[in-house]
Amino acid sequence: MKRLLITGAAGQLGRVMRTRLSGLADTIRLADRTGLGAPADREELIQCDLADAQAVNNMVAGCDGIVHLGGASVEGPFEGILRGNIAGLYNLFEAARANGRPRIVFASSNHTIGYYPQAERLDPLAPFRPDGLYGVSKCFGEALARLYFEKFGQETALVRIGSCTPEPTNYRTLSTWLSHGDFASLIEAIFRVPVLGCPVIWGASANDAGWWDNAHLGWLGWKPRDNAETFRTRLAEAPPQPGPDESTARFQGGAYVDNPIIRE
Repeated sequence: MKRLLITGAAGQLGRVMRTRLSGLADTIRLADRTGLGAPADREELIQCDLADAQAVNNMVAGCDGIVHLGGASVEGPFEGILRGNIAGLYNLFEAARANGRPRIVFASSNHTIGYYPQAERLDPLAPFRPDGLYGVSKCFGEALARLYFEKFGQETALVRIGSCTPEPTNYRTLSTWLSHGDFASLIEAIFRVPVLGCPVIWGASANDAGWWDNAHLGWLGWKPRDNAETFRTRLAEAPPQPGPDESTARFQGGAYVDNPIIRE
C-alpha cells in the first residue's frame, strides 16, 4: 500500500500498532482527537474528531487501507458512544465510499456477544448478545459494514477483538487474549488476501481455553502463534480466582454484563 490510515492512533492499541504496522505501507497516516507527538519517518499526523464529517473525509482521502481503532473503546455515557461509534463510524464509511473504497479493518468487540455463557463455543453466525451500549455500538458497526459491502462493495474485516494486551491479566483473558503480534499479523493478512469480502473474525490468539471458532478463515492464511495457556501458572499465583457465580466466570463479556447504563 502507498498510504495506510490508523485511527485512534493515540490510544493504547493504536500506539502499539503505530510501531508494528510501520512497514505495511509507504506512508502511515495516524489520526486521533488528541496529540500524537512528533511524526516518525514516513508518518503523517492528523487531528480529527470522527463526528466531523468533513474532517473525516479529509482524513480518509488518499488512503489505500484503513485500520479503524478510533471511537469509544469502553462502556460509557451514550452521548460519547453515539458520537464516536455510531455517527463517527457512519462518517468513516461515507468517506471511504467517496474515496475509492479502501479496505477497512474494523475493530469490533467480543462485547457484541457478551451475554453468551463461557461454556458455549461460538462460530461467526451466532446472533448478537451485547452486554452494554458499547457492545450495541459495535453491533451497529458490523451491520453498517455489511450494508456498505452489499450496497457498494466496500470490503471490511469485522474483527471482534477479545483482550488485546501484552499478556493475559486474569482468569477470563486466558480465553479472550489476542497478543499484539497476532493482531498485527492478522491485519497484514487482511490486506494481503486478494479478495476479502466482509467476514467476521474472532480476534483471539490460539488459546487452549478459547471460546471462538475461526475455522471458516482457512482462505485468509492467518494462523495465530501465541497461546494464553503459557501464562496460566502465573495467573494462578495471583489474587483469588472469581467464584463460579461471578460474571467474570460465567459470561463471555465478563464484568461488562454488570455495568449500568450510564445516562450522563
